[in-house]
Amino acid sequence: MKAIWNNQVLATSDQTVMVEGNHYFPSSALNKAFFQASAKQTTCPWKGVAHYYDVTVDGQVNEAAAWFYPNPKPQALQVANRVAFWKGVSVVND
Repeated sequence: MKAIWNNQVLATSDQTVMVEGNHYFPSSALNKAFFQASAKQTTCPWKGVAHYYDVTVDGQVNEAAAWFYPNPKPQALQVANRVAFWKGVSVVND
């Protein structure tokens, strides 16, 4: 799988985990040059507190376009150390 935004590959992996219709990529699969920590946080009742990354490509910023759970709840351990995407990021089969 590949995560693509603004014609750049943000992440590539054949080890994604699908949860609630989203592919969660291993953190190690990210091209870190495109990611900056965001102050945004949200709470999922069963996964825990989500933290976000802003994605910047060619000077364009897609705020909070990627999320992860640094300390997922026990029932969501499959998303530990993984990142998912939204807000116009295309996730396609490689």
